[in-house]
Amino acid sequence: MRHIIVGIDTGKASSIAGVDLNGRVIGSITMKYVGIRWFVDKIKELGSPVIIATDKKRANQTVAKLAAIFDSVLFTPKYDISVEKKDTFLSNNNVSTLHERDALTAAITAYNAYSNKLNQIERMARKNNIEYIDEIKALVIKKSSFKEACLGIQNGRFIR
Repeated sequence: MRHIIVGIDTGKASSIAGVDLNGRVIGSITMKYVGIRWFVDKIKELGSPVIIATDKKRANQTVAKLAAIFDSVLFTPKYDISVEKKDTFLSNNNVSTLHERDALTAAITAYNAYSNKLNQIERMARKNNIEYIDEIKALVIKKSSFKEACLGIQNGRFIR
């Protein structure tokens, strides 16, 4: 299963957007009047979330609950992301609604916060001819060391 970073926007209309651990957008969707089950099902269709993100400084109850359900890292930015910054994401990516823009902004912001670490892991893994790079990235994001992650992979302990 593909490891992903998921951005969430909740409200009357709710959206999710996902990026892979290389920062590539993999999809987004919006639906009105949904419950937690809709989020869980749609996230599973995209992949296995390592990070659940919001564009708000404080995560709401739904976002926090989704992070707990998936045993994912909860990412919140230092400040609420401004509409101006969100609009830069809208102009560079194909999204259908403002809610998808917000969700995608959250996912990309979380990716950017971890990108140096993810790139470092990729370089180290390739240098050491290690396979399962995304699994190692996922383990390190969830607080394993690079060495612990590699040993876990060798011993058959994968994140699902």
